[in-house]
Amino acid sequence: MSQPTDLLSILKELHRDKLTIRERHVAVARFVDHYDFNNTYQYAINREDVHLSWLERAIHELGGAPDEVAEPSIAAPGKKGSVTPLVEQDAKDAEALVAKWRPRVSTITNTRHAKMVGVILGETLEHQRFFAQIAQGHELVLGKRMPGAGTGNGVMTDRWVE
Repeated sequence: MSQPTDLLSILKELHRDKLTIRERHVAVARFVDHYDFNNTYQYAINREDVHLSWLERAIHELGGAPDEVAEPSIAAPGKKGSVTPLVEQDAKDAEALVAKWRPRVSTITNTRHAKMVGVILGETLEHQRFFAQIAQGHELVLGKRMPGAGTGNGVMTDRWVE
């Protein structure tokens, strides 16, 4: 697969898949009011933004433009605070993305892009483990807070506040 158009189509497809997952994480995070769990979602979204920026740069370098994906509409969880089914689905989606793309890495002959995709898949597996831990109720996914550090009034309703 030495043709730039082949590489471009592969990178655009991965970008679309990764952006779809990222947009779902943003939508689900709106319902995750547990401070530690929401922080984990924000961490994953931030890393996904980095992954997407790498893919977008590569796509532009090859003369393409990445596709856009809208944030999905997620129904509020049935029971108040019961986001477990949403989080479990996010873990499954991350695992499925890696299962789809891991075999395809070997078809990418451009070493720089193959390594980039490998890093993206590795970090996606890390996110899968995070979501699985959240679904099991483990609060210290990202680590333990310093003694005396609190969560204030919980999670803010908006992701970015200026």
